[in-house]
Formats: sequence, structure tokens, C-alpha cells
Amino acid sequence: MDDLSGKVALITGASSGIGAATALRFARRGAKLSLSGRNEVNLQRVGDECVRVGSERPLVVVAELSCEPDVTNLVDTTVKKFGRLDILVNNAGILDVGTIETTSLEQYDPVMGVNVRAAFQLTMLCVPHLIATSGNIVNVSSVVGTRPAPGVLAYCMSKSAMDQMTGCTALELASKGVRVNSVNPGVIVTDLHSRAGMTGEEYTKFREQCKETHPLGRVGDADEVAQAIAFLASSSASFITGEHLHVDGGAQVACPR
Repeated sequence: MDDLSGKVALITGASSGIGAATALRFARRGAKLSLSGRNEVNLQRVGDECVRVGSERPLVVVAELSCEPDVTNLVDTTVKKFGRLDILVNNAGILDVGTIETTSLEQYDPVMGVNVRAAFQLTMLCVPHLIATSGNIVNVSSVVGTRPAPGVLAYCMSKSAMDQMTGCTALELASKGVRVNSVNPGVIVTDLHSRAGMTGEEYTKFREQCKETHPLGRVGDADEVAQAIAFLASSSASFITGEHLHVDGGAQVACPR
């Protein structure tokens, strides 16, 4: 399981949550890292943690992925630094709440812009470099990409779009030696919900509810998702492409009661 050693991995949304856990997981396995996020302080902290677990210091690129020049600069800076790219982890994402009756276009556009459009642009720019290395892509989607959930319509739509992007690009790039997969987490302990406006009390109640909606009886940990990402990015998954790997405590097979 050390075949990530020397591989160059670009991870978005790496300043916290699943992205930070993935950076640490990859660092422990010897990958060379390009980490992107909006919070420079947190990115530097994650970079320091990667060094402490034995990695060389990651490249840190502060970027707003809804800004096209930032995305272009992220790819150019990564390839200039390392001379290659082996793995792309499209992890950055935002959540907003609302139904078809309450979601405004001002809410809808940023969610689709970051979760879909930015991932599309970044993938498009990285593909030539990944073809050159027979690399691979891991997209971080969600269980709500495959199972509808009320109250987060734009987010559900964005993750369904990411699942389709995963499948379509897997087909398109298979003949060129590039694998494309996704992980579809259930509820994971990150700051995603608080950034969407959920209070601490609301989040505590939500996590209690998840004991019922997740058959394993709990929410997940970011490193549990990071381990799945590392598996899909490794040669252990060499015959896997177009897969949507649910890391959700069984939520995708649960029936409403």
C-alpha cells in the first residue's frame, strides 16, 4: 500500500475536513502534494502536519475555484513545481440549504459553480497531464448524488452532476489509461454544515438523527473517506473505473421507516 510514494497529487478543498484528511493520508504514503483551498492559514497548518508525518513540504496554492484564472494558475503552478501530475482529487465543495420553493438563484449559482463548473474546468485542464502519466481522478461526491434528500436541492443536483461527470469521463478516458472514480460519503464530521449556516445545537440534533438514517448507527469520520480515496487512487484499484464508492454507513441502502 505504499505505491503512492513519489506520486504527485493535487487535492482541492484541502484546508479542512475530507481534503485535509486526504492530504495527511497521502502524505503518510509518500505522495508529493499540491494543496488548494481558500484559507491560507489552515492550508499552511495542513502542510505542516504533512511534514510532521514524513512528507516533503506540500505546495500550497490559495485559490477561489469559482474564479477561472485561479483554477488555471493552480494547475500551471502544480505542474511547474513538480513537472508532472498523477492524481487529481476534486474535493472542494459548498453546501446551501433550500427547497425548490425557497432556493434562490443567488444560492443556486455558487453551489453549482464550485461543485460542478470548477471541478469540470479543473479536470479539463488536468487531463492532458494525467494522460501523460496514466494517472487517475477521484471525485468527492455524496450519497445525495444517488439518493434524493429534502432541503438541500442545489447540493443534491450538483452531486448528481458530479456522478455523471465521473461516469462519462471514465468512459472517455479509459482508452487513454486514465481511471476516474468517485467516493460518495454520507454525513461526515466536517465544517460543511456550519458553513451552510447550521448552528451547533442544530448540528448536534442532526447528528443524532443520522443514527437512524445511517444503518451503522453513527456519522463518519473524514479519515474514513480519505482511506477510500487513497485506495481508489492507488494501483490496488487498477481495474476500477467509473465506480461510485459509497462511504456512508449504509445510508444508500436504507429504507425510510
